[in-house]
Amino acid sequence: MEQVVNWLNGILWSDPVIYICLGVGLLFSVLTRFLQVRHIKEMVTLMFQGKSSKEGISSFQAMSLALSGRVGTGNIAGTATAIAFGGPGAVFWMWAIAFIGASSAFIESTLAQIYKVKQDGQYRGGPAYYIEKGIGWKWFAVAFALSALLAMSVLLPGTQSNSIATGLKNAFNITPNVTGIILVVIIGLIIFGGVKRIANVAQLVVPFMALAYILISFVIIAMNISELPGVLSLIFKSAFGADAAFGGMIGMAISWGVKRGIFSNEAGQGTGPHAAAAAEVSHPAKQGLVQAFSVYIDTLLVCSATAFMILFTGMYNTVGADDTVIYRGLAGVEPGPGYTQAAIESALPGFGSSFVGIALFFFAFTTIMAYYYIAETNIAYLTFGKNNKVPMFLLKVVLLFATYYGAIRKADLAWTLGDIGVGLMVWLNLIAILLLAKPALAALKDYEIQKKQGLDPVFNPEKLGIKNADYWVNEYNKDNNEKEKLTS
Repeated sequence: MEQVVNWLNGILWSDPVIYICLGVGLLFSVLTRFLQVRHIKEMVTLMFQGKSSKEGISSFQAMSLALSGRVGTGNIAGTATAIAFGGPGAVFWMWAIAFIGASSAFIESTLAQIYKVKQDGQYRGGPAYYIEKGIGWKWFAVAFALSALLAMSVLLPGTQSNSIATGLKNAFNITPNVTGIILVVIIGLIIFGGVKRIANVAQLVVPFMALAYILISFVIIAMNISELPGVLSLIFKSAFGADAAFGGMIGMAISWGVKRGIFSNEAGQGTGPHAAAAAEVSHPAKQGLVQAFSVYIDTLLVCSATAFMILFTGMYNTVGADDTVIYRGLAGVEPGPGYTQAAIESALPGFGSSFVGIALFFFAFTTIMAYYYIAETNIAYLTFGKNNKVPMFLLKVVLLFATYYGAIRKADLAWTLGDIGVGLMVWLNLIAILLLAKPALAALKDYEIQKKQGLDPVFNPEKLGIKNADYWVNEYNKDNNEKEKLTS
């Protein structure tokens, strides 16, 4: 089985795919005139605007829900494995895919808003919806929905629970079996409460833990500030093969940096659009900009925090493609959360292991919550929002089983299955957003024109020649009129 899994992973994450991911992000950056730089102030402002309604959640809740999927084990364990197999240069390529990937996140999240629908009294949307409505390929939409369902409910939850189990075993000597049971109970209580409960938990837990984690990293950076120029030099030199020790790893640095970067920030993967579609906004570009900023939070802040702590303290090992040891700073520790725990422990004795164990727990269990929501949305798509109580219940059972199984299985198998899940979605979603760039770019231009006129942008798809944006044509004005009557 492991041979088949590794073979499939090799196809999905071959070198051409890595460079296609970089190329698509760069293309969208150019087409949007690098909105990730031009509109960064607007991103922050929009994040705190807008309120939830009975149909949708606020922009901040939607971003928190997307961040709960993005900020997870990829930030702690994923960054560590990128350094272990790609060298310090992998960190640069994680930054690169985050910077250019922010434009991909804008495109896919804006599309999710354009083509969202109202099902069972709440907003639903994502790649399956915009593929069917925007491209008209029902079969392709179903293929994405099935791949997302497989990835989110079977392949990816185990990656998160495995890292939680490893972190808690290192910190508190809690056995993986016990960790798995605890996770199943807590996650079960939350996901049986619906999207509003998931969003409410995410908006409380994710910002708090992310800030605490970044604060600890700042303390360690401050303690080792004299090392900063050397570490930055090491990252940049290694990224382009100019470092003496890591010079031969440029290909691995790019491969692992991009792969782990996408695993962490999910830009272009097609996961973020599900949360983006649930937001209550007056214009799709608003949520597109908010979701683009969440990529920065994930990679440029949280992943960088992990990378700097590991590299400042030297608590990592790096091996080449032929398993030769290139750098050894931490004997007897497998690549993953153990690197981060050892890094913090070396700077703050008696604190590192427990803090990372707790951080991993919160980061990863909120990610599993987000996985459930994404899987639920695709069930809703496949069943047309009707008669889906049995499939939804089965989904919960399968996801909880995958979570428990992931906690007790080998780490390398968990990560490989997770990579396959990400790869399946990336392949299909990148094709879709390349074909659907035009309506997303039209929405961005429309938003910018209205902002220049001093207006609060409102979306009219018919004016822009965008077809099948049925919610905005048939229901948006009706919903707004009803809300005005209730508040007047």
